[in-house]
Amino acid sequence: MKVFTAIFAFVVVFQTATFTAKKTNIEKRTITISVTNVSSDKGTVSYALYDKENFMKVPVQTKSSTPKGKKSTVVFTNIKPGKYAVICFHDANSNNKMDFQPNGMPLEDYGVSNNPMSFGPPNFDEAEFEVSDKNVTLEIRF
Repeated sequence: MKVFTAIFAFVVVFQTATFTAKKTNIEKRTITISVTNVSSDKGTVSYALYDKENFMKVPVQTKSSTPKGKKSTVVFTNIKPGKYAVICFHDANSNNKMDFQPNGMPLEDYGVSNNPMSFGPPNFDEAEFEVSDKNVTLEIRF
């Protein structure tokens, strides 16, 4: 009877540990994003990660990177499963904002996840990608 109790306790502990490990792994994903056609190595490339609810309002996370060899890469960490979109821009003059012409056209290069070819502001549905059980790697082109 003691052997049965010990085996039963071991199985319960093992199953709980396995479930916890799987749950932890799913909740801690990374998203690696690269821009490979930055126009110069001046300034920074700023990135914003959004969910649908807060798209272009409040980002889930932000990162920035100094371009090297006209390439910029950032890694968003501890990302929960879900649907996201990324917007980034090259702040070449380092004023911490995207600059626009008087008519509203951007003066600085920008890009959106999935690289949609659209005029006007980015659209979440076109830029959306999913984070599930694996890390995500994306390339954005300006």
